[in-house]
Amino acid sequence: MTIRKIILAGAAIALTISASTTFAQFQNADKAVEYRESVMTVIGTHFGRIGAVVKGDVPYNKDEVAKNAAIVAMMSTLPWQAFGPGTEGGKAKPEVWSDNAKFKAAAEKMQLAAANLNTAAQSGDLDNIKKAFGATGQACKGCHDDFKKK
Repeated sequence: MTIRKIILAGAAIALTISASTTFAQFQNADKAVEYRESVMTVIGTHFGRIGAVVKGDVPYNKDEVAKNAAIVAMMSTLPWQAFGPGTEGGKAKPEVWSDNAKFKAAAEKMQLAAANLNTAAQSGDLDNIKKAFGATGQACKGCHDDFKKK
């Protein structure tokens, strides 16, 4: 099975799990924090690999950028289930819960930007990848500025 098929299968599974079921999977707030921070670490790693190409630090390899963008897009759907009631803590600011509508909007913006980055990466057009990378980075930064402790 190719990495793309594995990623797409993982995304399909993640999208079919209901919110009530996913909140129940965390035995306590510490497990939810660990899960969401782990997901964000994986996103950051693969986003950083694309960033190295965008900055010109690493030669452009269409297949590698496409793989990394697919991982970012799929993983961008996962951390939100670990921000339910009773999962406060970690690097998340209290505003995640006190201004949850704004947080959800920021999460949706990030997921859309990650999907657009993936589309650009799959096309192989480096100029479009650079634009989509910038937009995704801004979406991530905006959420981190508002909802992540420094």
